[in-house]
Amino acid sequence: MRIDLLTLFPKMIEGFFAESILGRAVDNKILEIAVHDIRDWAQDKHKRVDDTPFGGGAGMVLGPQALFDAIESVRTPTSQVIYLCPDGEPLTNPLARTLSTGQHLVLVSGHYEGIDQRVRDTLITREISIGDYVLTNGTVAAAVLVDCIARQMPGVLGEENSLTGDSFNNSLLSFPQYTRPADFRGMPVPPVLLSGDHGAIARWRHEQQVAKTRERRPDLFSKKQPT
Repeated sequence: MRIDLLTLFPKMIEGFFAESILGRAVDNKILEIAVHDIRDWAQDKHKRVDDTPFGGGAGMVLGPQALFDAIESVRTPTSQVIYLCPDGEPLTNPLARTLSTGQHLVLVSGHYEGIDQRVRDTLITREISIGDYVLTNGTVAAAVLVDCIARQMPGVLGEENSLTGDSFNNSLLSFPQYTRPADFRGMPVPPVLLSGDHGAIARWRHEQQVAKTRERRPDLFSKKQPT
């Protein structure tokens, strides 16, 4: 997969893509990521890409010219063009899995009061929100989306079973994890995890997921109705 990220703040994100699991995915050529400065397509001599909104109001809006030129420069016939915005569809694991099967994603990072609606109406194929809150710009949101998508791709995590216990898989939160020592400052690991009985361990973990989801996310629990 190739991902092209269009942003006003490329330096804000370049290090993120070079580290840890994402960095290894890039090094192993599982994932290709390119970060572009939207100002590179500005026609204004001062590289200005924003302006005041028609109708008045606070803040600035990213204008259509630079965004149209940028998106049209990097997209391909197989591209999905995704705009990160607070009013998009919620990012979920199932959505990330769907996106991870694509060939090319173009991510548009919104800033200020957003982008000109004509870009959204004409070039954007999907709008995604990472949560019910507002950030100063969409670059961090784009990083979250890339991370979420990449770990769904075969070979990125190395251990494919790492996905099975993740929160939100099967609409359940994750189960507790422990490592050595078995007793730390008088706090022992649950005996079932030391039993070697994999069936019992699986049942215990599922019970823990159900209990946590019921307590912390009743909205998820009501959808799943796990037994």
